[in-house]
Amino acid sequence: MIPHRIASFLTSFTATGLILATLFAAASLTPSLVPRHPVVQGALTGFTLGAGYGLGWALRYLWLGLKLPVMEEQALRRIKIAVIALCTLVLIIALWKASGWQNRLREVMDMPPIASVGPITIAVVALAVFLILLGLGRVFRRLVLVLSTRLAHWIPGPVAVIIGLVATALLFWNIGSGVIVHQAFLAFDRVYATLDATFEDGSPQPTDPMKTGGPGSLLTWEGLGRAGRETIAAMPDKTMIEAMTGMPAQEPLRVYVGLNSADTVEERAQLALDELIRIGAFDRSNLVIVTPTGTGWVDPEGQSALEYVLHGDVASVSVQYSYLASWLALLADPTYGIETARAVFAKVYDHWHNLPKDSRPRLYLNGLSLGSFNSDLSHDLFQVIGDPYQGALWVGPPFPSRTWNSVTAQRNPGTPAWLPEFRDGSVIRFTSQENKLDDAPAPWGPYRIIYLQYASDAVTFFDPYALWRRPAWLQQPLGPDVSPDFNWIPVVTFLQLGIDIMLATTPPMGHGHTYAFPHYLDAWASLTDAPGWTPKGLDALKAKVAAARD
Repeated sequence: MIPHRIASFLTSFTATGLILATLFAAASLTPSLVPRHPVVQGALTGFTLGAGYGLGWALRYLWLGLKLPVMEEQALRRIKIAVIALCTLVLIIALWKASGWQNRLREVMDMPPIASVGPITIAVVALAVFLILLGLGRVFRRLVLVLSTRLAHWIPGPVAVIIGLVATALLFWNIGSGVIVHQAFLAFDRVYATLDATFEDGSPQPTDPMKTGGPGSLLTWEGLGRAGRETIAAMPDKTMIEAMTGMPAQEPLRVYVGLNSADTVEERAQLALDELIRIGAFDRSNLVIVTPTGTGWVDPEGQSALEYVLHGDVASVSVQYSYLASWLALLADPTYGIETARAVFAKVYDHWHNLPKDSRPRLYLNGLSLGSFNSDLSHDLFQVIGDPYQGALWVGPPFPSRTWNSVTAQRNPGTPAWLPEFRDGSVIRFTSQENKLDDAPAPWGPYRIIYLQYASDAVTFFDPYALWRRPAWLQQPLGPDVSPDFNWIPVVTFLQLGIDIMLATTPPMGHGHTYAFPHYLDAWASLTDAPGWTPKGLDALKAKVAAARD
């Protein structure tokens, strides 16, 4: 009985679906932007099995719907068994080669090689995911048949099928997006909110009244949240800057307003401005509006590089707008946080704009990931054209970013999409692991924008159109930390990039979505003209900071 059921189950698959499922699954083992753990690879392979089989099933029913010739049942059964055997062999070969593919990717990311990709784990997880998707697919098909059969009593058959298909699709969509996804995001929000409230020993409350959350501050230490407390407590301080640079320095000023510091966006923005005024931030030579990531995190690599370059003569301000990780917020709603970014910019810019030009600080914008996206949208041209701020450093800009997309699309011919050159480089420049900021044919103008991005950053280079076309950044030459084995495959590459965007922060520092101090330092030095620094001095600072961390 059981062998008969197994045989019946195996022969229920369509040969076309099995072929495409196998090809997709084998292709999913090829490298993309981020190295993958066996469990993650298994989940990806399971999804590609489902996508390939679903596409093959749809093609088969299209064939039947067009009344094209088909094989006899007995011959078809033998072919299915042969196809299953061939599919198994193809997958085994792909699993055997997967270690080499992953190790070549790990090599360009300066990661140690692995002995095995974990083929058993991959196979078990992939099979489990595929069977779940298959079950959902068969439930979907059953519902379509039931609805269309009942509707066929009152309306023509083809119309009944279409209505049944649409109704079932809407039902599945509403359950998926309205129930499962909604509840998942509520769960993520609760987890991140709990994490945000956690106190850590590495973030002690300051005793300096010039620090947010300290004596006399307009903001409570508890209200800053975990990310805010980390930002305020982080190094370097005046003593460390002087020790590392060998030059006089000031104590950097940092203002942070947590999501729980006030009830409304407007109140939080006003608190940020009032705290800046309280500590004398507008008396510094430089002021930076740092838009944080989705969790409220401010990258200490970029913050410390900024403060070293400017010898501490800088004040920065950040206002939290979310608990969610940037990739979750991007997938849920890319415009998440724009209201806060605009309110903060308006408050700070309006106050700065009304100060005497010869005594106010230079004003810059900065953001990483979703912070970059929201920083770009924090203002419009007409708001600042009469009195522009000095520039912006936008790091790891997410793929929907407005200005980034426009500039990349209009890049100079012959320059790669992962490191474009834009016009004469007097306004906008791109850089990566290797500093390219001095390669522009024209000198910097009075207004500057720098994009720091890595070719392996899936947050930046996720491409929804990869479903059916090759992304521009996959044209030769590839980026320095992109595997030479990475090839575009319809549908599969899209699914690979979808996994990559979730894992973008897992590669080592200096790759993926994890940006390194030396590259931040080069960017800030170019943006601000690095007062008092020489290229040799900046290289020495990089070496000292690296040695101190070792």
